[in-house]
Formats: sequence, structure tokens, C-alpha cells
Amino acid sequence: MNRIIKIILLDILKNKIVLAYTLILAILSWSSFVLEDNSAKGLLTILNIILFTVPLVSILFSTIYIYNSSEFIELLLSQPIKRKKIWMSLYCGLSSSMVLAFLFGAGIPLLLFAPDSVGFMMIVVGSLISIIFVALAFLSSILTRDKAKGIGIAIMIWLYFALLFDGMVLFLLFQLEEYPIENAMVAVTAFSPIDLARIQILLHLDVSAMMGYTGAIFKDFFGTSIGLIISFLLLCLWAIIPFYISLKKFRNKDL
Repeated sequence: MNRIIKIILLDILKNKIVLAYTLILAILSWSSFVLEDNSAKGLLTILNIILFTVPLVSILFSTIYIYNSSEFIELLLSQPIKRKKIWMSLYCGLSSSMVLAFLFGAGIPLLLFAPDSVGFMMIVVGSLISIIFVALAFLSSILTRDKAKGIGIAIMIWLYFALLFDGMVLFLLFQLEEYPIENAMVAVTAFSPIDLARIQILLHLDVSAMMGYTGAIFKDFFGTSIGLIISFLLLCLWAIIPFYISLKKFRNKDL
């Protein structure tokens, strides 16, 4: 298993797309801090990168890589290796490469310009977001053999979590504004890893006051130690559950 992970990891790290992704992250992160007179503005810029660019690249690159590696996967299946080990090795290699690209691209500037709890939180959350969307990529790629459909599913998943989910939440807030649904909104955020990540970072940036009464409720829950642990457990579940479903499908899939 370790040998397969090493082969996959080395292959991905030599990929020009991953190198370009790391370089773009580095340019955006360094320029965010260097060009801004306030590090807080730079952190908000990197927050947008974590919430939109990192998930998009992670899910798209991983989906395409899995489809392009179909012959390699079939070769491994012809060997006396369990399917579980092959799928887990592929996941470990892809998620590790995406996390390393994020750490080298955005992690180093964050450590240098924001060596505090906010910077550390952004590094941890960015790494988790990378791992989560790699898991979602595995799920989207195992649902269909058609590469175009698989990539389409991956893009729709990203669009849903990055844009559509927030629109649906805002619609509910406007439609039910006469009812006390603020507490329910805390539960609703559990259905989006991007929203969980956004709330955690905004609370550590201490801009929850800008989020109004709902922001105060988020702070009361997610700002506590128990709330922090629950939010990280939910983010971990967002990585575990999609991968587990894809693993079950891969075990039973006729290749």
C-alpha cells in the first residue's frame, strides 16, 4: 500500500497542473499580504481562495486524474491486491498532493505573515477542504464510467456548495424571517463543508459582529470548545462519508 501511495504521490507532484496550482496559490497569497497595508485584509483575500479556488481545483483535478488512471487501476486489480487497498492508496496519494500544494502555496505565507491562531486555523481548514473535495471527487468519478458526466457531476457538486447552498439558505431566511429560525441555521450549516469552514475562520477573525444576530448565535455555539470540536468532527465526516460510499461502490463495481 505504501509503495502504491508513493508512486501516485510522485506522479502527481510532477504534474504541471499541480505545480501551476501551487504557484498560483503562492502568487495570490504573497501578493495579498505584500500589497495590503493590513494583514487582516490579506487574510480575507486568502479566505476567498480557500472557499472557492481550493475546492474547485481539488475536485476537478482529482476527478480527471482518476479517469485518466483507469488503465493503471485495472493493472493493479490484476495483481493480488485488495480493492480496498488500491482505492485507499489512490485517495491518500491524491489528498496528500493537494494538501502539500496548498501548504506550499498558501501555508508558508500564512505562517510568515499571520503566525497566530487565525493563520493556523486557515491552514488547518484549507487542508481539510482539500481532503473533503478529493473525497467528493472519488464519489463523483465512481458514479459513472463516462468521463464527461463525471466531470460534470464534480462541477455541479462544487457549484452547489460554493454558490447554490448559500442562495438557498438566504432564500429560507427571507421567506421565514418572521420566525425564530436562527438556531436552526446552526444545524443547516452542517450540510455544507464550505459554510462550516467560512464560519470558523470568520469567528477567529472576530468579524462575527458583521454577521448580525445570526452571527452572534454562531459565535455562541461555534466559538466554544465543544462547538469547535463538533465543527471539526463534521468536517472530518464530510471527508469520510463520501469516500466510504465510493469505496463500497468500487468494491462491487465490474471494471
